[in-house]
Amino acid sequence: MQTDWIIEHLQRCLLRDGQTTLGQQLYRLLREAIRSQQLKGGTALPASRTLAQALQLGRNTVLAAYDQLLAEGYLHSKQGAGTFVSPLFAQQSAHLPPTMPHAGLSQRGQQLTAQCRLPTGLTGAFAPGLPELQQFPHHTWQRLQQVRSKQAPAHWWHYQQQGGLPELRQAVCDYLQLSRSVRCQPEQILIVQGAQQALELAARLLSDAGDCAWMEDPGYVGAQAALQAAGLQLIPVAVDEQGLNPAAAPVGSTPRLIYITPSHQYPSGVVMSLQRRLELLQLAETCNSWIIEDDYDSEFRYDTQPIASLQGLASSERVIYVGTFSKVMFPALRLGYLVIPPTLTDSFRAAYARFYREGSYAQQAALADFIEQGHFARHIRRMRELYRIRQQLLRHTLEHALGSAVPLSAGQAGMHLVARLPAHVDDQQLSSLAAREQLWLRPLSGHYLQQPEQNGLVLGYAGVEETLIRQSALRLAQLLEPML
Repeated sequence: MQTDWIIEHLQRCLLRDGQTTLGQQLYRLLREAIRSQQLKGGTALPASRTLAQALQLGRNTVLAAYDQLLAEGYLHSKQGAGTFVSPLFAQQSAHLPPTMPHAGLSQRGQQLTAQCRLPTGLTGAFAPGLPELQQFPHHTWQRLQQVRSKQAPAHWWHYQQQGGLPELRQAVCDYLQLSRSVRCQPEQILIVQGAQQALELAARLLSDAGDCAWMEDPGYVGAQAALQAAGLQLIPVAVDEQGLNPAAAPVGSTPRLIYITPSHQYPSGVVMSLQRRLELLQLAETCNSWIIEDDYDSEFRYDTQPIASLQGLASSERVIYVGTFSKVMFPALRLGYLVIPPTLTDSFRAAYARFYREGSYAQQAALADFIEQGHFARHIRRMRELYRIRQQLLRHTLEHALGSAVPLSAGQAGMHLVARLPAHVDDQQLSSLAAREQLWLRPLSGHYLQQPEQNGLVLGYAGVEETLIRQSALRLAQLLEPML
């Protein structure tokens, strides 16, 4: 008899361990029995008084579970007759094909997730892109946040569509004009949640699915993912000693977007020459293309002042400039910015407010104070000197252990070095081997869209303490020696 089965099933499955209330358990057990069709449509449930006595529960506990299931449509009641499982669950599975496949990702979803090569080991030696976090002025930052949170006006807690807090846009504008020679006004600044979101928004608004996008090869996998998510056809264009080389692009591949990291190419470290910058600007004008300039770590240059932006050279409005605070301050901050041509600012601001929703104005205000009070510039100066020392230590340790067998990139700027490996050394296999010893190596070959031209390792040093740099570099040398 079905009533007996219900009571026996519930007596067996109810747990009296105090972690979940008996009423919640009763509701969930009955719901699951209905959804799995152990209880089919039309089945009568025991009267609430009968079930309460059998389970040693209060009647109100049973009535509350029944009421919730009635409200959600799993049960229905007939006055004077009792409570029954909804007829929606009567032989439902008979209408489905017996071999119905599980609903999964779309073809686009499968393609995108295949490109989500999330790295292991986000901290420690030699995770690239990680800034020094221990020496960040945490107390100053927390104090500024607390002050701004307490003083926050009520309208900051509403939906926003200004493109970012005006104070922060002004502070970013002043900083970019002074340090990066960017030509902009505060109205052209759009504050976003990191550079990745900036790339996604630019790709969605400036191109159509199927358009061509030129990508540096090797290049930044995050940008590859963002442009592919927008449905663009990615065209790998080789990087030489002057940066992305338009002459190496396939004939006839007119780009709608050109993604570049001209101040410090990622991952090779090449600085784009002035001749190449002017050539790309002319090409963009001729082909009606947009250049996305990703200026991800230009603050950290060790032999000269930071290289001026490509955007500042442009006589026309063909460059979208992208920057981030994640590399200078800390990754969890999730604040970046776009510099947009005046003709597009309203469209970008409206699209951003609709797609992503603005927020965190108290945090943006604290960041504006952090910049305006000089903490930002002082922190950059300290980190520039610290990273220079750490790079030298990594370079000297590897060169002393391996000689010239593993050439290192020039390291004029940035937070990583590239170690070039002989062709017979598999950088993917080496990275897997090193991970067993808690060494996080990024294979250079993984940054190519087409057949890799060079094996190597992308070695981050900025967020690694000096003692660990020396120890880890020696361990890496020990792994490499037998292969060389």
